[in-house]
Amino acid sequence: FNGSVNCVSYSKDGKKLTFGSYNGIHIWDTNTDNPLNTHLTYSINCNAFSPDGKTVAGANGEPETIWLWNANTGEELKTFTKRKSTALHWVNAVAFSVDGKILASGSEDGNLYLWDVATGEILNALTEDADNIFSVDFSSDGKTLASGNAGNTIQLWDIATGKHKATLEGHTKWVFAVAFSPDSRMLASGSWDKTIRLWDTHTNEELKTFTGHTDAVWSVAFSPDGQTLASASEDRTIRLWNIAAGEQWHKFTGHTGRINEIAFSPDGKTLASGSTDGTVLLWEISTWR
Repeated sequence: FNGSVNCVSYSKDGKKLTFGSYNGIHIWDTNTDNPLNTHLTYSINCNAFSPDGKTVAGANGEPETIWLWNANTGEELKTFTKRKSTALHWVNAVAFSVDGKILASGSEDGNLYLWDVATGEILNALTEDADNIFSVDFSSDGKTLASGNAGNTIQLWDIATGKHKATLEGHTKWVFAVAFSPDSRMLASGSWDKTIRLWDTHTNEELKTFTGHTDAVWSVAFSPDGQTLASASEDRTIRLWNIAAGEQWHKFTGHTGRINEIAFSPDGKTLASGSTDGTVLLWEISTWR
């Protein structure tokens, strides 16, 4: 692809894979490995599938702007814009709530917003002390939003009230990635400090630290069964970790640039990765290839 592949995500049924690059949003059929739709108008920095798989959200360096596309036709459905501005504040992360009614976004100027998907209106603006929000994720129980930021912390928010719940401290550099476990009992985070940390979401205590990457960790993802954690790094490797044992299971190599994002297929058999080398690679978990 033309330029870096910045983000990847699967639809909930696993039939579609979407990824964003410098030349647009791409939606592929996972059964045929053929493109369904390509929207070449915008450079896409982050994307997410709605829970029903019908809509794809994407964002880039346009001022506080998020686009929604029809995942089947590629038609642009809506544009969410907070304000008119000449400043190019990248929207670094977007995520749909479990019911698909709310879209969360985090950007490089420290703005964290909850959008009403139906109307495009801002439901809540959550204030963080950090200048840059790199990642956001909703818990599977629909109660909590997590964000990773340039303040070296993870922030937890109550979705219903918009109130701040907790600050998770432990990383020594920027937190590029956050992801809830399938049962919402744990949260994983990846950082510029080269570590992955696992947190108990009930006590907000750190459970484990995974080390092995030789550069910044840009993405983390839980397997659907919650037993494996995957991490992707600036060191051009993907590592699989046995959560119970706290040990590395395997290391994938193949990309020639930083790996920006990884995503498990819903059946847990495949891991997709997007890189600055302009490629999307699919890894078979059972054979380690």
